[in-house]
Amino acid sequence: MTTFNLRVNGKPHTVDTDADTPLLYVLRNDLQMNGAKFGCGLGQCGACTVMLDDAAVMSCLVPVSVVGERAVRTVEGLGTADAPGVLQRAFIEEQAAQCGYCIAGMIMRATELLEQSAAPTDDQIREHMMPNLCRCGTHMRILRAVRRAADTMHAGPGSSTSSTSSAGAKA
Repeated sequence: MTTFNLRVNGKPHTVDTDADTPLLYVLRNDLQMNGAKFGCGLGQCGACTVMLDDAAVMSCLVPVSVVGERAVRTVEGLGTADAPGVLQRAFIEEQAAQCGYCIAGMIMRATELLEQSAAPTDDQIREHMMPNLCRCGTHMRILRAVRRAADTMHAGPGSSTSSTSSAGAKA
């Protein structure tokens, strides 16, 4: 066992675990942050996606020993049930979740995209979101949610931009 000091969602945490323990297990088991889900354990589905500094990573593949001083962000750090963040609100408004299992990972992958590009095209959204899988097939709603969030963020605080223009987008 080794002691690791992590910064998750802006808060310091100390955990004692094996160096090769996946970050996903530390988040869920030690820190009780259950937004990131165990999907495949192989980095093929994206249900466990979190941000490590400015990069979306599949936390099932990241040993806690490589996190070091880097900031970890999870879906819990983007907002709350009472005050959802922009992306969370867009996913709710577009009813992008069916079973909901993939949604936290989808939101974190979209976070990376919108931090890199203020106004991505639908093709850029599709390409960027491709590593994350949705078994329920809500891809069109996910695309609309990311577009809605981008439009809202681009319009600035206090605006209420609708995403009706993306309603006819192609998957």
